[in-house]
Formats: sequence, structure tokens, C-alpha cells
Amino acid sequence: MDVDTRLLRYFVAVADEGSLTRAAERLFVSQPALTKQIRRLETGLGVRLFTRSRAGMTLTGPGRALAERAPALLAGWDRAARETKSATGRAARVLRVGFLASAANEATQHIVAEFARRRPGWRVDMRQAAWSDPTAGLADADADVALLRLPFPGQDALRMTELFAEPRWVALPSAHPLAARELIPFRDLWDEPFVAAPAESGPWRDHWLASGERDGRPVRVGAVTDRPDDWLSAIANGYGIALAPESAARYYARPGITYRPVTGVSPTRAGVAWAPADDTDPVVQDFVHCCLDGVRRDTGGVR
Repeated sequence: MDVDTRLLRYFVAVADEGSLTRAAERLFVSQPALTKQIRRLETGLGVRLFTRSRAGMTLTGPGRALAERAPALLAGWDRAARETKSATGRAARVLRVGFLASAANEATQHIVAEFARRRPGWRVDMRQAAWSDPTAGLADADADVALLRLPFPGQDALRMTELFAEPRWVALPSAHPLAARELIPFRDLWDEPFVAAPAESGPWRDHWLASGERDGRPVRVGAVTDRPDDWLSAIANGYGIALAPESAARYYARPGITYRPVTGVSPTRAGVAWAPADDTDPVVQDFVHCCLDGVRRDTGGVR
């Protein structure tokens, strides 16, 4: 049987968690979909991998045998995929940099310019990712390094250096009654519908909904969007409001939308991330150092 690596990842998650529910939450898939994929794997292999009970999912003998080997198989595949995808860019002296929204704000241009100075003949290929991929291509080896907002799913499997923090503001339709205020307490926004990122972005979505900073008050989702333009349209059309970095007021100014500072909510943090396999890659590490230098030059360090 030719096994899809996705099935192995699903299997490893269930084996690690011992629960379909917790594994589904970790993978950001529905429990019925996960159950179906585990059965598909068992059918293809012709063995039972788990014993199911009210207590959870227990590995069988064959399941334990697969659990011992699957992580190494996946790590080897991920390494091969990353090396294969990056080979073309390296041959052309191109560094693939994934980013979300405004990347490292005004420091981005300084970062790219400093990298060009350090690496003559190299080019930075900036690749904007959808919000459904908060790793900006790192998870699928479509980027060599990425400028990201923390936290995000899969963060623990990557290297991360924080670059700066900035306050979270709120973006509202300009006709919204709260838009006339100069400063808005977050608790005054709790009952408002919010424009959210896709559910598969997990903790990244939760961060921008400030789900853990509402004293248990549930979030009302008015719309779900995956790109800045759709996000702006949803807010301007009155489907909801949204938390955003303070810098969004500069980068995403638009008629019909008003940005206001918010009290009672933690700041957002930006960082540069890369795969552990690139800890010794001189090109990736040069870019990381350029990020640190660029942010110090532009912001004076963490704010």
C-alpha cells in the first residue's frame, strides 16, 4: 500500500493524544473526518491500529510498531521535501521569504536592503500567505524563512526569534457608534460580531479574536476571511469588527474603516521563523541577522 503522508500525520496525532477529540483539535479537522482517515489507513494496511473505548484510543500491537517508526518516516520526508523545494531557489540565488499582511512593518525594506548588501547577487522573493497558513509557507517548505505574527499552530516545531511587539487596535466601520471614541476598552467590544480568520489557523485565529481575554464571554463571529482585501471589505460592509496591529492603520487605511486604540488587551508580537534544519544554513541565518538589525534600526528594538 502507498500511504499518504497525511494519513501518517493523522495516525501520529491520535497515537500521541490517545483521543480522537484531542487529536482533531490539534490537527484542526473535524472528529468524523479524522475517524474516517484512521479507518482508511487501517483498511489499507489490513490491520487494526487502535482499540477504541470510552477511555480513548489505545494502540494495538501493530499500532505500536507503526508508532515507533512513523515519526522518523515523517521527519525524513519533511527534510527531503524541504531540500527539494529549496534547491531550485538556492541554485538561482533566491531566498524565499513568506510573510503575513505587513510583515515586519517599515523595517521590511531595511531588512531586504541589508540582506542584499550582505549577500551580493542574491534576491529576496517575498511571498504573501493567506491567513489559513499562519506559518507563511514554512510548514509546507514553500518558504525558507518567514516573517510572522505569534502565536501560530506549529510554532513549537520551528525556530523563532521575536522582533518587536505593538499594540492591538480595533478596525470598525466608520459609521459604527464606537468609531467616534478616541480610546475603546476591550470589554465594550465583547458583544460585537468579529471578522475572523479561518478555523484551521487555530491559536492564530484565537489570538486575533482575543478569545482568552474575554472573561469567558463567547466570541460572536460575523464573517470569516482569508486575505486582507476580503477582511477590509467585510469590516467596511458592516459584517463585523476586528482586532489588528496598530500598524494596520497605516498599511490598510481605507475609506469606510476607522482604527482606534484598545485598552485591556495584550499586544501582538512579530517574529522571524525558520526550520531547525536551517540552524546552520548561512543564507537563512544572514537573513535572520538582517531582521534583527533592521528592526533595531527602525524601531529601536522591542516596543
